[in-house]
Amino acid sequence: MASQSLQRALTMHPNIFRSLSGFIAALLLAGTAASWAEEEANASETLRPYSAKYKTTARGMALTLTRKLKASKDGSFTLTNGGKIMVVGFHEVSVFTTDGSQVVPKSYVYQGTGLINRRREVHFTPGSDTIRSLYKDNWYDLPYTEGTLDRMSQQEQLRLALLNDPTPKEDINIRVADGKRIKDYQLIYVGEEILDTPLGKQRTLHFERLHDDPDRKSDTWVAPDLDYLMVKTLHVEDGKPVEVTLQSAEIKGLEK
Repeated sequence: MASQSLQRALTMHPNIFRSLSGFIAALLLAGTAASWAEEEANASETLRPYSAKYKTTARGMALTLTRKLKASKDGSFTLTNGGKIMVVGFHEVSVFTTDGSQVVPKSYVYQGTGLINRRREVHFTPGSDTIRSLYKDNWYDLPYTEGTLDRMSQQEQLRLALLNDPTPKEDINIRVADGKRIKDYQLIYVGEEILDTPLGKQRTLHFERLHDDPDRKSDTWVAPDLDYLMVKTLHVEDGKPVEVTLQSAEIKGLEK
C-alpha cells in the first residue's frame, strides 16, 4: 500500500525530480564573483575528484543522490549526479575544464528516466557569443558573457574559487544558463557553523541565497575541511522544505 501511494504521488507530481535537481543546483551555488576574475591564473589549488552520497527529503519522500567528479587525462572534468525512486529518476552530466581558478563549461545534459522522460541540454562553443540550450523540446540561443556556467558546473566553480580564496567569507554573485534564460543569483555569507554529520562534526560556511519572493528561502553549508564540499542545503517554498544532507564522501588524496 505504501509503495502504491508513493508511486501515485510521483505520478501526480512529475516535476519532483526536476525540482529536486534544480533546488540542489541552486543551493550548491557557485559562480563568478567579480573578485574571482582578478585571481591569479596559476591557482595553487585544483579540484580533487570525489564520490559523495546525499540524502534528499521532500514531500514526505526520501531519495539517495550519488554525485561523482572524475578527472580525465586531457584535463577535462566530468561531474555526474542522479537518483531514483521506484520507476522515476534522473541523471545529469556536466563536462568542463579549468583555467586557473575559473571553471570553463563545455556541456550539460539532464535526462529524466522511467515515467518522466524529459531532457535538457546546454552547450558552450569556444569563441561563440551564444549558448545553445534545449528546453521542452525547443532550442534557444542564450547570450554568452564570460563566466556564465551551467547548473552543475557552478557547483565546482564554488569549490574551486573558495579553495583559492584566503578569506572565503564574502558574498558571491553568480550567472547560470538554465532552460531558456540566463539567471543571476546572489549568495550572502551568513557565518561559520559546526554541523553534526554522518562524517562527524564539520566546520562549515553558511550562505543564504537572496530571493525576490519573501516566502522562499534557500541556505547552503559547505565544509572547508572537505574541499568545500556541500554538507547541507535547505530550500523552503510555499511552506514545504527540501533538505539535502551529506551521508558519505570519498575525496581523492584527502585524509578525512
